[in-house]
Amino acid sequence: MQNTLQVNDRVAVNKIPFLAKSIKRGDVVVFRDPANWLPIPVEEESGNKIIRTAKDVLVFAGVLPNPAKQFLVKRVIGVAGDKIICCDKDGGLTINGEKTNEPYIFAGNKPSELDFNVTVPEGKIWVMGDHRGASADSRYHQDDVNNGMVPVSKITGRVFGIIWPFENFGFVSSNNPLSTK
Repeated sequence: MQNTLQVNDRVAVNKIPFLAKSIKRGDVVVFRDPANWLPIPVEEESGNKIIRTAKDVLVFAGVLPNPAKQFLVKRVIGVAGDKIICCDKDGGLTINGEKTNEPYIFAGNKPSELDFNVTVPEGKIWVMGDHRGASADSRYHQDDVNNGMVPVSKITGRVFGIIWPFENFGFVSSNNPLSTK
């Protein structure tokens, strides 16, 4: 998700159900691994009981992610009904026949190195990382049970800010790829 997010950034996520359900194109979302996109985690056990207990409390409070659940952070490119095609004759991405404007893409990356033509079904979203050259996102999982789509039920919430490290503190805004700004 560089440069929107940096490696090791910690984010604040809106998990309020009635707000999180209104996910839109351009939102940065956190979701549970939909179909084994990530390798099985190897949990490191601390020998220190105080550290283990502190981590358990922070996981319970929602400050730290649950290591048993695998989470990903990506940008929503398509929502139900969207037809997303890459690449057009200019090498760009289109949504419902409209050219996209994606200023958040990592400098030097193309909209996609892979060609694809998908229509997002009801109850799913299509996600892509901002660092397209280093993101194993929906494009790379088209052969899974969800055809690369993420079920809306797997979404934890919308990222609204970076909370750690302090030098990266700030808001993460939505950036609709169909906006002309």
